[in-house]
Amino acid sequence: MSPLLVELLAWIDARPRMYGETMDAWRTSCPRSPVWEDATSAGLVEVVPDGLVQLTASGRAALAAATRGDDP
Repeated sequence: MSPLLVELLAWIDARPRMYGETMDAWRTSCPRSPVWEDATSAGLVEVVPDGLVQLTASGRAALAAATRGDDP
């Protein structure tokens, strides 16, 4: 998992984040750095109906593994 993806997961996990705030901070048009797209397509994050962005169970496990030094 890339360091930038780990950073995104940790950022989301740190406190409740709304979709707009997340897009302001993490959206990019650079095809070499699609961190938000990578996280959503891998099923690591989700946007719930009220607009809150949160980690999925897979996202929490991936973040825990990354912070332990494992590579899921």
